[in-house]
Amino acid sequence: MRELLEAVADGSLSPAEAEAELNGYVTGEAGRFDAARQQRRGIPEGIFAAGKTAPQVVALTETALETTGRALITRADDTQIEALESSLLESFPDATLERWSTTVLVRTADAEQPTLDATVGIVTAGTVDGPVADEAAAVCRDAGVAIDRVDDVGVAALDRLLDQLDRLREADVLLVAAGREGALPTVVAGLVDSPVIGVPVSSGYGHAGDGEAALAGMLQSCTILSVVNVDAGFVAGAQATLIARALDDARS
Repeated sequence: MRELLEAVADGSLSPAEAEAELNGYVTGEAGRFDAARQQRRGIPEGIFAAGKTAPQVVALTETALETTGRALITRADDTQIEALESSLLESFPDATLERWSTTVLVRTADAEQPTLDATVGIVTAGTVDGPVADEAAAVCRDAGVAIDRVDDVGVAALDRLLDQLDRLREADVLLVAAGREGALPTVVAGLVDSPVIGVPVSSGYGHAGDGEAALAGMLQSCTILSVVNVDAGFVAGAQATLIARALDDARS
């Protein structure tokens, strides 16, 4: 305790960092950020931007950067991302910001970048499934997992998938995103011997077109696969990362 107080007093540790050390989380006007989740769970807390104001997203991002050196923001809109870009230039001028559709990954210059000896294959049935796959990919990238991305190989033209089959079989884990009837993960899981995580996407229309048909199809799959909730790219990426980390531990 005394060492923490002395570090805050001499400026080598911020109050937020000290609070994170003591409580595991930091409380601010925008809410509580779980700074210890990476150590406790193996996956850092993501900042879910939907439903939050731009200032709230900025405040939580700054807290994440101050206490962990990085921040992963999901479901962000253009206004929130513009606010992040302008604010971080002032608060963290050395930070880098990467954006994939509605997902943003921010790191400070001194943030440690891990590397895992494992590859996650991320597969989409169509272009419209891309944003959900992007969210999953960002989680994996943040953990240092190698990613092999294969897009637009839906079952309506099966040759597109079969052309990539050798490549898919090289991945340690496959994360497969599909909307409509959600058939792609089932087909992939019947052709490879690695774990497959199915991600139903709300990219259909009409009856059960909000992802329900895709979810039901994957849950009823006659091949062996795991399934996350509709549009749950973050969860799928986290599960793939935990598998990749276990493989990395085994290989080392």
